[in-house]
Formats: sequence, structure tokens, C-alpha cells
Amino acid sequence: MEKYLVQGGLPLAGTVQVHGAKNSILPVLAASLLNQSGEEIRLKKVPALYDVRAMVSILTRLGARVRRDGEDLLLQTADVDCYHVPDTLMREMRSSIFLMGPLLGRLGRARLCYPGGCAIGIRPINLHLEGLQALGAVIEEKDGYIEARGRLRGGEIALAYPSVGATENLMLAAVTARGDTVIRNAACEPEIIDLQNFLNILGARISGAGSPEIKIKGGRRLHGGSYRVFPDRIVAGTFLLAAVITRGCITVEEVIPGHLAALIGLLEQAGADVELTENTVTVSADRLKAIPRVETKPYPGFPTDLQPQLMACLALARGTSKIIEHVFKERFHHVPELQKMGAKIDLSGHEAVIRGVADLNGAVVRATDLRAGAALVLAALAASGESKILGIRHIERGYDQLPEMLRGLGARISREKAAREEMLF
Repeated sequence: MEKYLVQGGLPLAGTVQVHGAKNSILPVLAASLLNQSGEEIRLKKVPALYDVRAMVSILTRLGARVRRDGEDLLLQTADVDCYHVPDTLMREMRSSIFLMGPLLGRLGRARLCYPGGCAIGIRPINLHLEGLQALGAVIEEKDGYIEARGRLRGGEIALAYPSVGATENLMLAAVTARGDTVIRNAACEPEIIDLQNFLNILGARISGAGSPEIKIKGGRRLHGGSYRVFPDRIVAGTFLLAAVITRGCITVEEVIPGHLAALIGLLEQAGADVELTENTVTVSADRLKAIPRVETKPYPGFPTDLQPQLMACLALARGTSKIIEHVFKERFHHVPELQKMGAKIDLSGHEAVIRGVADLNGAVVRATDLRAGAALVLAALAASGESKILGIRHIERGYDQLPEMLRGLGARISREKAAREEMLF
């Protein structure tokens, strides 16, 4: 067990490049199962995230061969013949549910237990299952397992909610189905476009990603190829917020500024200075003004995955802010930890009222999930004194080399072995 040790109070400054998007690479890895050609897939510059290692472990257990070549991953999936994802691996992360679509499409059968992941509230998978049933799958839920079987056929699916995961899972299933599929009320997140682009490089015929209607021409046999997922917009946003909370100036390079439009709009509303080029965003700030109302929404709205980090910043803003969490209504596990550092936050249902304070104080806190952990790192960077952040495995599910990147911007942060008594904290 390890922890982050942070000496706060320093403004961060400099440039940083973010790694490939976690929320793109995981469905792309699942999609590799659809390649039966014997040709290799090369995924370029794949971050060494905990979730990536977990997904690679699952693919290996299913029969894939995966190896590292520097920063790249090489995948050979011709010999995959297992449809049962081991329980211990399935429970490691939420994104393991993406395997249902490609396993069902390739092998005509899939058996999985309910997926794990961060404890950020109820995340039902009914949209995944209902969509697969619309494509002809027979699904049974018994004793904690989900078993799907049947030969898929194209069809029309209208999602009750524009779920990113369900949209991606159904895209993966529809690629090999007989006939064409239309997904209506599809999620419009950039990660959907990334998955479409990857699948089309392998020989799929998909159009419409990034809009509410996606069309998939089924029955395609996929082959190998080479691909690099786009930069992680949530990691990029986290670094921009690190500039704001420490009253510094950070330039994030090799990003797609349009993916960050909702965050940038809020930062400008709060008084931060933002400069954009074609592939960089620079943010600098003194103390922020409060933002009267922030609401998390599906893309292009403000993303729930940046809500905890923004809350940490608003804890030091002038005035009173309100955050309304529409996506994961219980995503407030970071609030008690921020309160330990002196934040003034009141919760009522899925709303948080943040009364800004002049200073935060260092404390011993625990990351309860990925983005909550990122918020605690930001708070610790701005706080007076020393902070210890426990539970950092959650953070390293989505941030590669975070202490090293922050030190490059002037932060005093290190990864240390946790003491026995801290493990019980």
C-alpha cells in the first residue's frame, strides 16, 4: 500500500502533455476481440494505467496474446475461444462490461458477473442488456451472473438515456451482427467517435458517431491495424484545474480544446484567463470567483468526471457556488475528505453548496474513487502544510505518472510507502 505525500502552497507553472484517454483505450481494447484475421493490432502510446493492465489481464485469460513494445501495445486475438470472464478480473473495473458485446458477436455467447469499478453511485447496466436483446440476444441473470447467447441480427435501438457505455457496447455487438443497426439517442461523447474511428480502420463501416444517431453496417470481418487514441480530456482538465487552484499558469499541450469547452466556459466565468491554440490550452488564475450554478450533463455539457476536481477549486473561491450532479447522483464521496481540509460544503440530495474559504489545511485523507482522488490531490497542492493521500490505487486507475508530471510543474509531491496504521485509516 502506498500514499501520496504532498507539501502544498506552491503555484504550479509550466507545460505538460497528457496521455491517451482511459475512457477510449478500454473500449478499444475490448474491440480488439472482434479481429479474427490473425493480423496484429498496434495501439500506440498506451498509458500504463491500472485499468489498462486489468483489461489486458482479461484479454489474456480469454486467449489473446498481448505484449508491450515501448509505449505501444501489440495484440493478437485470433485464438480467443473463451466466453467466460473470470470473476476476480471482472470486478476490477466497470469497463469490463464492454466485453459482452464483442464476445457475444464473436463467439455467440458471453458469461460475466456484474462489473466492479468506482463506488460513485448506481450505474445500472439495463441499457446494455436491453440493447443486446433488441439485437436478438437471449439473456439470463442468475446468481450474480449475466449470460448472453444467440446469433445477433441488426436492428433499431432507441436508448432511454444516452449512456456512453451502452452506446459503445452496442456498437461493438452490431459490427458482426447480420444486417444493419441504428442506435438512436446515442451518447455523443468524443470517446464514441474514437471507437468508431478505430473500428473503421479495422474494416467496420460505422457512421454518425458524435451525433444522436449511429449507423452500423453489420457482418463485417475485421482485420489488424494501427491506432492511437486521442488525448485524455479529463486528465487535461485536471491539470487546468491544478493551475487554477494553486493560482499558477499551466499549458496543456497536444489536446483537443473543443473537448474542454464546457470546463473552459466555467473557468472564464470564474475569472480565470484562458488562451487557446489549435492543440494547446493555457490557464492562469488568481483567486476564483464563485460559480452560482454548475450542472453535470452528458457531452457537450460539463462532465461528471471533472465535478470533484472543480469542487475542490470552488472550495477556495470567493462566494458561494452550487454543483448539481445529474449523472451520478451519489458522486460526493470526496466531500467528507475535503471537509477534513477545511472546505465548507453542504450536501442535499444530489446538490452541493460550496461556501468558499480563504485557505485549506493539509490533512490525512483517503481517495474513495478515481476522480475523488484527483480532487484530493488538487486540494492538497493548494493547502497549507502537508497532506497524506491514501488509497492512491484508485487515482492510478486513470492517471499515469501523476506525481512525476506534477513535479515537472513545480509541485512537491512523492509516492511513499504507507505505514501500517495508515492502511487502517
